[in-house]
Amino acid sequence: MKRSTDLVYLHQVSKSFPATLRGGEPIQILESVDLTVQRSRAIAITGNSGSGKSTLLQIAAGLMGCDHGEVWFEHEKLGEMDNRALSALRSRRMGFIFQASLLLEDFTASENVEMAAMIGGSSKGEARDKAHEILSLVGLSARLSHRPDQLSGGEKQRVAIARALVNEPAILFADEPTGSLDEGNAAMVEDLLFSLVRQKEVALLLVTHNLSFARRCDEIHRISERNLEVIG
Repeated sequence: MKRSTDLVYLHQVSKSFPATLRGGEPIQILESVDLTVQRSRAIAITGNSGSGKSTLLQIAAGLMGCDHGEVWFEHEKLGEMDNRALSALRSRRMGFIFQASLLLEDFTASENVEMAAMIGGSSKGEARDKAHEILSLVGLSARLSHRPDQLSGGEKQRVAIARALVNEPAILFADEPTGSLDEGNAAMVEDLLFSLVRQKEVALLLVTHNLSFARRCDEIHRISERNLEVIG
């Protein structure tokens, strides 16, 4: 049963994909999955490659529909919202970080973050102020005018973190955020991510294959045999 403290609530969620061969059976990825993310809590999802970790994250964020079950965000049932309402909800209440930084190459670090702030409802001046403040928090005050091709991999991922947090979301969805980084940059981004999540009291749903990363969360779940099990 959904509680008032639940931020994200998945109940009996199932998802399959069409068969790769004509006449084949659909490929069942998730089956009767339940998951709750409470406010300010950090939840890790682990599992083998291809087990459905990213699929689960996308369903929880309303980026992908499910075949069966319910997905709630706060008091909104995502399956009953149209694309426009979902987009507005994501820009106001959710932040996203992926394995690739997905920065716009023709724009500076500051402009990449400013655009996210303006999509979230800030004026141009407010967006600039917010971008400079959050980029300073991630240690990039000297890189405001640098384009992505002038930044290291770790710096680009720090811009992505700033962009994800600039609108002060209720939750951050992070899909293998350190997966493309070397060990040193990965550790730095990991430390920064958890520092900011705790500081800003943002919930976190983290997909990772790195168990040491996952252990920093409040709960660890593993996808196994199309379902979730709590392992920590």
